[in-house]
Amino acid sequence: MAQKPSIPKGTRDFSPTEVAQRNYIFHTIKQSFENFGFQPIETPAFENSSTLIGKYGEEGDRLIFKILNSGDYLAKVDEDLLKDKNSKILTSQISEKALRYDLTVPFARYVVQHQNEIEFPFKRYQMQPVWRADRPQKGRFREFYQCDADVVGSSSLWQEVEFVQLYDDVFTKLGLQNTVIKINNRKVLSGIAEIIGASDKLIDFTVALDKLDKIGKEGVVKEMLAKGISENAIEKLNPLFELQGSNKEKLIQLKVMLQDSDEGSCGVDDLQFVIENVSQLGLQKSILQLDVTLARGLNYYTGAIFEVQADKVNMGSIGGGGRYDDLTGIFGLKNVSGVGISFGLDRIYLVLEELGLFKAVTLPKPKMLFINFGEKEAFFGLEAIKKLRENNIKSELYPDAAKLKKQMNYANKRDIGFVVLVGSSELENKNYTLKNMKTGDQVTCDFETLLKMIQNL
Repeated sequence: MAQKPSIPKGTRDFSPTEVAQRNYIFHTIKQSFENFGFQPIETPAFENSSTLIGKYGEEGDRLIFKILNSGDYLAKVDEDLLKDKNSKILTSQISEKALRYDLTVPFARYVVQHQNEIEFPFKRYQMQPVWRADRPQKGRFREFYQCDADVVGSSSLWQEVEFVQLYDDVFTKLGLQNTVIKINNRKVLSGIAEIIGASDKLIDFTVALDKLDKIGKEGVVKEMLAKGISENAIEKLNPLFELQGSNKEKLIQLKVMLQDSDEGSCGVDDLQFVIENVSQLGLQKSILQLDVTLARGLNYYTGAIFEVQADKVNMGSIGGGGRYDDLTGIFGLKNVSGVGISFGLDRIYLVLEELGLFKAVTLPKPKMLFINFGEKEAFFGLEAIKKLRENNIKSELYPDAAKLKKQMNYANKRDIGFVVLVGSSELENKNYTLKNMKTGDQVTCDFETLLKMIQNL
């Protein structure tokens, strides 16, 4: 007995309705991207391993899908390496490529490779799938789409202001209200690490802090201790965990807390600029919230950090991003500042589904179906269909000369508005009988009349 087919964990099939609903989200995001002046690019599904490895921190690197080299990939591997079973060294010998983990690092590679063709500041958007070897769960998949917008070649904080507005624009169009756009700054986190005497543990500090909403304060403290951050340093973090009030009140408290750190104070000033200008410009349906525990444990953020959460749905982040002043530097192009955000299409889909915000979608379908009564009738029908398609009228022939009832049921189930019947009488007189499936009315006419009638319906 044949084994029942399946798909890998963390991947999904999509029905015609689901594809149509996803396309609705794609279209909405794309429309906003282009309204804000972004241009589309695409990059390969897989990159050279050297492009990706080492750009996401130790945790991120573990989640990168490696691609085995073609052919007998073990033939050239030293036998001692095989015996040692050192997976890191062995992987570098048998895998030179990897599926992309996100769209930002490939974008940085793209900018460096095409720097002489690009007009800076360069505003690009990209809507493609990415892959992560993560543990599948609700809202977390191994294959999923990211919809990114980035600007490189400008250090202006007005870009951060515009990205907050872009988030608000998209989620307002999708019908989401009270979406929380969280903001923090990597300089603030660096300043806090400096104040508590843990600058040498900055990455460990931010990776642990980023898990606060998942494992709570106790879990964060436990992880920090395990990473070698002292109890005395962690004790100094208490004011950070207890920071409350409006954005303005939090900024005042942060200024006092970080007054002895130049970098931290600079981060507070950056936050104040963005928050105050967004407040004056106003948002439609979203809320901008300063969250000093927001870390997004990726190594490449150097300034603003964003994360977005939907109201009334327990889904985790549905968007995120930040500034990365030195990302292109890892590929040899120095002093090109960048900032970008990402929309998590798959999580946004689940949020809209849970909140019942999807509008009725119209699946692709023909405007008219030609009934198949036999070989001669089918050929006569296809001659008409060819002309109809040349006039951009979606038309289709039922492929089999099945019973009339079966063909009519097919038209009903696909919600096709009109059927065309070509029997022996129509074939002899070279005309067509057009039936309205909603009203039951029908009329017999020549092709020119049929064309004009269907164009006016």
